[in-house]
Amino acid sequence: MDPVRVIEIKKSVFADNELDANNLRNELKTKGVYLLNLMSSPGSGKTTTLIRTIGLLKDKIRMAVMEADIDSDVDAVKIKEATGIQSIQLHTGGMCHLDAEMTRQGLDNVSLDQLDLVILENVGNLVCPAEFDTGAVSSAMILSVPEGHDKPLKYPLMFSVCDVVVVNKMDVLPYFDFDLEKCKAYVHMRNPKATVIPICAKTGEGVEVFAQWLLDEVTKWKQQ
Repeated sequence: MDPVRVIEIKKSVFADNELDANNLRNELKTKGVYLLNLMSSPGSGKTTTLIRTIGLLKDKIRMAVMEADIDSDVDAVKIKEATGIQSIQLHTGGMCHLDAEMTRQGLDNVSLDQLDLVILENVGNLVCPAEFDTGAVSSAMILSVPEGHDKPLKYPLMFSVCDVVVVNKMDVLPYFDFDLEKCKAYVHMRNPKATVIPICAKTGEGVEVFAQWLLDEVTKWKQQ
């Protein structure tokens, strides 16, 4: 009997996606548009953080948001109503992540020639989105206090690929067994260069630090 034939599909898919992602990044560079990939688990406060951040930046740079979800347009509507900036919804058809080609399809529907920054709010989970390069210039993730400070140990890839980790819901810190210093140490175990920013999106505390980080990154990108 002939041996079973094994085909390494996953490797091929990732390789093709990385090529698409690099091409997309180069195209965005020529247009002077910075793409941020924002990831987190469901309920961490991505949309609320975005609304706060946009409020601090929309008079300084031109922005748009792409909201990715398996279904519904709840977040895109919320962003547009709260901030007034361009916001579109991407439906993934049941997929738990976005890849570079899906991101490109979204970007084809925003006015890139009128933008400095596009924020992609990825599908909410800590596994699949970390595996696929979207073509973003940088990646950020939001970890909320109720999730626990040990998440960098449990989801190593997510924290390895992120340039900044925003720790949200600091207002409830007294009610949870969450150690911020341990969290920072665990993040830096995975990614020594990652920036950790504690915030409370509900009250706005600390959000200006994240907004300034993002503004600095966009400025550097456009000047390079």
